[in-house]
Amino acid sequence: MAYRDSARPPTRRIPGLLAPAARRVRGVLVGALRAVFVAIAKALGYRLLRVPHPGALGEAHGAVFVGTTVFDDGVPAVANLDPAFLGALRRAAEDAAGDGIDFVVNSGWRSPAYQDQLLREAVVKHGSEEEAARWVATAETSAHVAGGAVDIGPPAARAWLSVHGAGYGLCQIYENEPWHYELRPDAVVNGCPPMYPDPSQDPRMRQ
Repeated sequence: MAYRDSARPPTRRIPGLLAPAARRVRGVLVGALRAVFVAIAKALGYRLLRVPHPGALGEAHGAVFVGTTVFDDGVPAVANLDPAFLGALRRAAEDAAGDGIDFVVNSGWRSPAYQDQLLREAVVKHGSEEEAARWVATAETSAHVAGGAVDIGPPAARAWLSVHGAGYGLCQIYENEPWHYELRPDAVVNGCPPMYPDPSQDPRMRQ
């Protein structure tokens, strides 16, 4: 006699509803694990350099350690930022901290050599110079090389800046790069200017 469990209905998957929630949960868990890993490394006296591969240029050229903040004067990527820009970032970071939000500098000032390296890698990644230009500028036109741009994380910090940044003159410049912020002093009164779709549409990149 065959046994059939008639009380158990067939399992149904609802990927359209569950997948976004699963991705969000996974993102939170990965972020939490990363934070724990960084905290343990710091407690043991180690600093983790944020570089894409062993051959990348190091801290002196603008690479940053994981967990770098806008207050880390000993890090060239922070210390070489424009003073007015850095001051605005620090004022914003102090106020954000009161809301429980920490700013992390994922990239700041870069040497021309480092910028050139990032551009070469972007061409390989995206398949063409034209597509790479939507994400990485040349050393001659990059606001990072001039000390006028930072890539801010984590997402909570970017969300805070998207609401409050204009009050400090801090503006997102490109629609496709929610992490990229620059100083626009007039934004304190007039609000941030319209964003460019991507760096390739920025007139400064066509010099």
